[in-house]
Amino acid sequence: MDRCIVLVDAGYLLGAAASLLAGEPSRSRITVDHASLIQGLRERAEADTERPLLRIYWFDGAPDRVPQPEHRRLRVMPRVTVRLGALTRSDGRWAQKGVDAAMHAELTELARNRACSDVVLVTGDGDLLPGMMAAKEHGVAVHLWAVQAADGDYNQSEDLVAEADERRVLDRAWITKAVRAREFGGTCAPQPVPRTEIAAILSAPLPESALAAAERATGEPEHASAADAGRNGAEDRASTPKGVPTPKDLAAMRGPGAHSAQHPATATLRWSSDKGWVDRPGVAAEGPDAAAMPTLAQLTSAEQRWADREEDITTVGGDPFEVGQVFARRWMSRLTDQSHLQKVSGMYPRVPHRVDGELLRYAARFGLLAHKDDQIDEHDRYAIRAGFWREIDVRTAAERLPAGE
Repeated sequence: MDRCIVLVDAGYLLGAAASLLAGEPSRSRITVDHASLIQGLRERAEADTERPLLRIYWFDGAPDRVPQPEHRRLRVMPRVTVRLGALTRSDGRWAQKGVDAAMHAELTELARNRACSDVVLVTGDGDLLPGMMAAKEHGVAVHLWAVQAADGDYNQSEDLVAEADERRVLDRAWITKAVRAREFGGTCAPQPVPRTEIAAILSAPLPESALAAAERATGEPEHASAADAGRNGAEDRASTPKGVPTPKDLAAMRGPGAHSAQHPATATLRWSSDKGWVDRPGVAAEGPDAAAMPTLAQLTSAEQRWADREEDITTVGGDPFEVGQVFARRWMSRLTDQSHLQKVSGMYPRVPHRVDGELLRYAARFGLLAHKDDQIDEHDRYAIRAGFWREIDVRTAAERLPAGE
């Protein structure tokens, strides 16, 4: 049939683009406007082949073949089909498994069924050579596209290049219409302005209850001088209060014979790697207001849940700060008792335990766990919460304005 089909090896296309724009093939070094990229592929394919597009097949790897945010956005675009292989980790590096085989199978099946007259291949892997030859034998014209190599040399199999009917190089000017190098500032995407909320969370002082707990755990006042510690040597340094009780300290505080009035069950638990005020009390320790705080799931109807998923797929980019903002907007808009908003605002900079857990689980949908051993990066966590607080602050500030302002 007089139609064209595009088969894209996403690992090759985006890896080569990262090498060209950022100097290394890691896809974490670039940001991609997938809608613009797909539109660019369609327009270029129809112009080169002089045939209308039937479909773009997007082949990529994913951990356990679970679609990542970019895959969910791509597969709802018109004329786009996503095919996923496995993404496995070996010797500290991630590698795709099954993507080449899937491309080979799709290419030969399309050619055998005469589903198109022209196939555009965006790949560099020589393993597709048998599939390309089979497609040609079935009367399909094969167009091979390359991404401009950073060093000016080939970044494709020479056998693949030699066998193709037509060849084209996607140069830097074409690539940069949809892809750009990422400016690293610790978050998933560069922020247009400094995020003062993150600094506020990091620099918030320790609560007096934690300082008192540290004194009780060590038997010395928190303000013991560093000079005294220096004079007493390593043994004293080991016993010098740290300001933040460790799990071992808390265990001693709650050990056999501990007096409940002196060592309350609401002692604050902190981790040694935490920065600033990052308490982890239980819901009961936060008080009745926090315990009664409704979660977004409790406030969301089935219809709203469906709409939320559609919005997540089509419009939410997955930047940690943006994720926190989206979550906060939904939570605030669905509150039936607005007094909860004022209570949350008064808890700054700590998000109530129930809401915070739901917020981080929501953020995990956007691939912020990917390639990080199932842990959200520390700075990403701060950025997620900072986005949440920005929306809370905007809303509460607007409500404080007198009428007419």
